[in-house]
Amino acid sequence: MSPQLSIKQILFSFEGRIPRRTYWLWRVLVMVGAIVVMSLIAPLMMLGADKTSENPSINPIGPILMIVAVIPLIWISIALAVKRWHDRGKPGVWVLIAFIPLVGPIWAFVECGCLRGTFGHNQYGSDPT
Repeated sequence: MSPQLSIKQILFSFEGRIPRRTYWLWRVLVMVGAIVVMSLIAPLMMLGADKTSENPSINPIGPILMIVAVIPLIWISIALAVKRWHDRGKPGVWVLIAFIPLVGPIWAFVECGCLRGTFGHNQYGSDPT
């Protein structure tokens, strides 16, 4: 983990740099957390629904809880990616490259997940490794 940043800064801030090790640790933990949260919320969507009809109604509390749970997960994912782009010496707006079909996600995976950050100090902070 990056010695300069607290857990709060790693997960919620868009400033600073994190190494690949920290990026992958938190990326996996966020994914596992998302799976657990979604698996707990999903049954609430059909709670009280009439399953015998052709068009069963969905309990509105489930989708609301899903949105409330997904927003922080998206924020954390973007914050982690921005700090990895910073470690590569690029501005955080590079997270948008993932929206380019086919090539974007591969590029983002290689840059953020596989390549080492810039050596030494860059405009986003000191080397976290």
